[in-house]
Amino acid sequence: MPHVQVSFVTRNLTDEQQQNFADDLAQVLKKHLNASDDAISVALEEVDYAKWQSDVYEPRIKPQLATLAKKPGYEM
Repeated sequence: MPHVQVSFVTRNLTDEQQQNFADDLAQVLKKHLNASDDAISVALEEVDYAKWQSDVYEPRIKPQLATLAKKPGYEM
């Protein structure tokens, strides 16, 4: 039962764009984890650029740098 939470700097995506994004992520999960649609959940969180460091980088990215599957190409 995979759950994916994606935080990203605000892009002002429409509801349709968000749904397409979530559907694309679900396809990847189905392909690589052999998960069914019923088992997948996806959360999308738009974060204002001014709050990225305090709300995302410091509490979620920085403490896990050593174990991230894909590390960011930036530091804050």
